[in-house]
Amino acid sequence: MNGARIAALLLALCLPVAAHAQAQVAFGGLKHDNTLPVEISADQLNVDQADGSATFVGNVQIGQGEMRLSAGKVRVEYATGTDTTGEISRLLASDGVTLVNGAEAAESRDAIYTIDSGVIVMTGGVILTQGQNALSSEKLTVNLKSGTGTMDGRVKSIIQTGAE
Repeated sequence: MNGARIAALLLALCLPVAAHAQAQVAFGGLKHDNTLPVEISADQLNVDQADGSATFVGNVQIGQGEMRLSAGKVRVEYATGTDTTGEISRLLASDGVTLVNGAEAAESRDAIYTIDSGVIVMTGGVILTQGQNALSSEKLTVNLKSGTGTMDGRVKSIIQTGAE
């Protein structure tokens, strides 16, 4: 057995790798233009005139450019102020969230997308797949402007070595 196969075997035996702190992850496929329009479809829409929010329920599908987000329920909060009328400030997704952009996908229980900053915070059983590799944690914070992210909590990773 050559040195490369031994190293690959040793690496495979050590996986999954677990850490208690946080992991910095490149999210090149999740880099995204947050100034694009947001399209939302759902089975039901409830509007709250008191706080100016809208809640989409049932098979919620959200698109912004190439990025897609799906969830059971999404509350839309609008920006306040005279020159921000109708602009979405935040999306609060729950009941099983899936975020897909290119070859990268992330799943979690809940997510908050702050449109202006381009930051998505996913919480609760987060699983991120990048090609054949997978990472899991309790919290994933993605900056769509820079294409970077941080996973917090008990971080586990499964990295395919490509070895036979």
